[in-house]
Amino acid sequence: MKISRRAALGAGALGAGALGLGAIGWSWGDAPDISSELDGADFARGHRLRDGAFPEPSLTQRRDIVIAGGGIAGLAAGWALAEAGVSDFALLELEDDVGGNARGGRNAISAYPLGAHYLPVQNRESRAIIHLLEKLGMVTGRDAAGRPIYDPLQLCADLDERVLWQGKWHEGLVPSTGLTNGDVADLTAFNAAMAQFQATVGADGRPAFALPIAYSSTDDTYRALDRIDFASWLRQQGWMSPILWGHVRYACRDDYGCEPEHVSAWAGVHYFAGRRGWAADGAGDGLLTWPEGNARLARAMAARFADNIARGHIVWRVARVDDGAGVVVDSFDVARGQSVRTHARAAILATPHFLSARIAGDLVPRVSGFGYAPWIIANVSLTRPPAGPGSRLAWDNVTFVGESLGYVVANHQTRALGPLASVVTWYMPLSRIEPADARRLLLERPGGEWRDIVVADLLRSNPDLTGAITHVALWRWGHAMIRPTPGFIHDIAPAARAAVHAPLFLAHSDLSGLSLFEEAHYRGSEAAEAAMRHIGHDFESLL
Repeated sequence: MKISRRAALGAGALGAGALGLGAIGWSWGDAPDISSELDGADFARGHRLRDGAFPEPSLTQRRDIVIAGGGIAGLAAGWALAEAGVSDFALLELEDDVGGNARGGRNAISAYPLGAHYLPVQNRESRAIIHLLEKLGMVTGRDAAGRPIYDPLQLCADLDERVLWQGKWHEGLVPSTGLTNGDVADLTAFNAAMAQFQATVGADGRPAFALPIAYSSTDDTYRALDRIDFASWLRQQGWMSPILWGHVRYACRDDYGCEPEHVSAWAGVHYFAGRRGWAADGAGDGLLTWPEGNARLARAMAARFADNIARGHIVWRVARVDDGAGVVVDSFDVARGQSVRTHARAAILATPHFLSARIAGDLVPRVSGFGYAPWIIANVSLTRPPAGPGSRLAWDNVTFVGESLGYVVANHQTRALGPLASVVTWYMPLSRIEPADARRLLLERPGGEWRDIVVADLLRSNPDLTGAITHVALWRWGHAMIRPTPGFIHDIAPAARAAVHAPLFLAHSDLSGLSLFEEAHYRGSEAAEAAMRHIGHDFESLL
């Protein structure tokens, strides 16, 4: 768990100097030649959608259902339709690859993630995802108590986590040595409170904090936590240990791309109390991961209905037909340079709210309060794996040096079977900068400067990598994830959901307020089931 020194970081200060190149006696001129590349979500297509000016449709087709957006929510919707026997549907994706922020890449060493990189063992209430994992062969059966049996090859190999603390790597995410009495007292009290929240059931019989969050208790005792920020709530409890605050800060930046003062207390508590992994063989605390991260899941889902997916199609207009019996979906086929009009009985917008409101006009009223966290990610090629004093190399390696979250080892699952060369995936949310300024920085800062920042940060935590870094593949996410600010989860998101009606259905994790696989999958599955009800198609619900 990252323990931050909370060094000042702003749009003008985020540079190699801010990360302290001199602290390790290294300068860019002393380094070997390190190549780099800068990529990301297709800004040009996204900005073209923003700016408009598409040609009117020159081709017309018909489908029962159209899905706009091929992230996890759109893929979940497509999977649900295919599972229910709906074949007459199309999924239109702006990018050339599906998966959204769960995409992945590959180089000569290993596959690697470009965003989301793991899926925890699921809660009991997460029936639809458990069903998905069974279909994909990742859950291989059930024990006598009905608990899922996970394929051990899908679970993270040992060691899963380590943290750099006082110059040494320690197993786990929270330091256990060098703590003051106050640190120990606050950590103990915080952990006890989170355990209590995790075990609590509301008056409505639901867990206080569940995943997907739609299954959480509606008791106002817990919902009230959404009205204040997490930092203020922690202060109210009297917990001021810098170790605890670093622990919490890492959590908020890890899942939400935000600082604790930007996150609602409900979202903050949910990070620690919302997971209750339900599995056989004591695997409840485990997580599933692969070299390419959650791209493994995205690609497997897409394969279920590959013939229904049209990549490189920018959906730019959705409108009702005159008789009100359906919708028309206009999309621009990038490869052919022409617009296509699709008449559909129902449409699912698995796109972020700001895009849905843009392309669907009056059908999706724009609701204020939606904000998205920008990230920079780097997949770094190494001639040898990282080392360092203390605990051996883990899958997730977290430090309190600099502003990154540390790195995961992309080929951790297969490293024992292959060469010494490795790829580490380095993550940094731009959480200290206003999101609009951070997106501008992502566009304007040259790739070489980002490369220098990544290299400097890695060498601060792992000076043993001097001379081992050969290539830095940078990836920019301008709108990586929804920001669960106070009031968003229980006021703003529900208002956005309630404002849209059949034959149009919304499906995106921003409608939950948490950018998690579970939330995207739930929203996509929910929208697909609603669309099937609308067109009169029978299905068996898994929600």
